[in-house]
Amino acid sequence: MEMSEEHRCLVVDSHPTMRMGVRDLLSDRFNVEEVDDGPAALEALSADDFDVVIVDIHPDGPATRLRGPAAIKELHRARPGVPIVAHGRRAERHAAAQAIDAGASAYVIKSSPTEALFAAVNAATDEECFVDPAAGSSRHRAITRRQREILQLIADGRSTARAAKALGLSAETVRTHTKALLSRLGARDRAHAVAIGLRHGLIE
Repeated sequence: MEMSEEHRCLVVDSHPTMRMGVRDLLSDRFNVEEVDDGPAALEALSADDFDVVIVDIHPDGPATRLRGPAAIKELHRARPGVPIVAHGRRAERHAAAQAIDAGASAYVIKSSPTEALFAAVNAATDEECFVDPAAGSSRHRAITRRQREILQLIADGRSTARAAKALGLSAETVRTHTKALLSRLGARDRAHAVAIGLRHGLIE
């Protein structure tokens, strides 16, 4: 398969060899651009459109405000519609949960087989959530980007009909997403889902 000039991926990692490896793995599907830190990633996002961003969630080097989950939050805030894949070193549910809660669509461990990275990218670009099986259970507040949008609209006081209109969806589709959202969060009702979302930083 030839590289698509229309589909673009941004890789954010302080290690040149890691960036090169990700680029080589994805080069048949994406035109890959590489940067080495959070500020450079924000600059790239402000200048160009990307279909997915892969972020090293545990970078080396001097501590800055754009590290780990904080970096994901700022990238997500800069371009809410761009899927973010967190690339981590820790096979821990806690690390995965932090990444998802911060706004990532997927979490994949660097030491996992390449299939895990492909699965994470596929899920993120399909507006689904993926947590590397090696990190343990994926049920910890792992919601899709669409579910996150609906939860935010619920928190903003939108009815099902108004949320559907805002998202360009049918009311039935929104109800289906909402039902799945409540199940994923373990919420009793819409208000409980909003409380969980606020407590864990899923919405503002």
